[in-house]
Amino acid sequence: MDSTDLAGFLRSRREQLQPTDVGLPAGARRRTPGLRRHEVAQLAGMSPDYYIRIEQARGPQPSPQMLTALARALRLTIDERNHLFHLAGHPAPASFGADDHISPGLLRLLDALTALPAQIVSDLGEILVQNPMAVALLGEQTVFTGLERSFTYRWFMDPAARALYPADDHEHQTRVQVADLRAAVAMRPRDPFAAKLVRTLHALNDEFAALWDSHDVAVRRSDRKRIVHPSVGVIDIDCEVLATARHDQRLLVFTPRPNSEAISQLDLLRVIGVS
Repeated sequence: MDSTDLAGFLRSRREQLQPTDVGLPAGARRRTPGLRRHEVAQLAGMSPDYYIRIEQARGPQPSPQMLTALARALRLTIDERNHLFHLAGHPAPASFGADDHISPGLLRLLDALTALPAQIVSDLGEILVQNPMAVALLGEQTVFTGLERSFTYRWFMDPAARALYPADDHEHQTRVQVADLRAAVAMRPRDPFAAKLVRTLHALNDEFAALWDSHDVAVRRSDRKRIVHPSVGVIDIDCEVLATARHDQRLLVFTPRPNSEAISQLDLLRVIGVS
């Protein structure tokens, strides 16, 4: 690990960003350019002390997970992300498979969606980043590891995942999950995570195995959802799946229909925040 170059690179990227570039309020005029160190730490989900030590070239070697979080917080391009990994003594993520990198432009678009729940997900159901309204609506969905990172995996293996939807909607959501996953896996022929996800679900869950063996396939582009929220009740809402330049990532935006009760329910969620 080249601690000095790593520190310098992080500092240079931090100084090039303004709060409004990452969805933070502009605040008072700053004496020094760029984001503050504690703001980068907040965006990356790490302690300020940990980040400060890395930027001062006296910290431990960051893990690949930490580097992914820093690349996202600093809005790095793929080339910059790969450089960050090399400076930290790790190989850059493979060009195929589960790559968590999100383009700066897509993150800026997510930052701008302050009034509506929105999140960026992989085609394997991994929720990569949520805006505050999405967390308020669906709960924090980005903390899982291993196969549990996939909401599709949790749908079949963790009963709590289905609690987000009324029981009457479970059959529809189940079929949608499997048909969409089949389309995604076909586009990832060399992806070990995708192969393991299907292999594990097929072996452990009879419901998944039966649907998978039916070979139904359908890419999810939009859906009508009823979300069970503990504070505001069942929210009947549309989910628009917006295509991105990367086929393996999608922007999901939840929108209320005109004159529907969901409008006032979302207004209330905006006030009460995360339950």
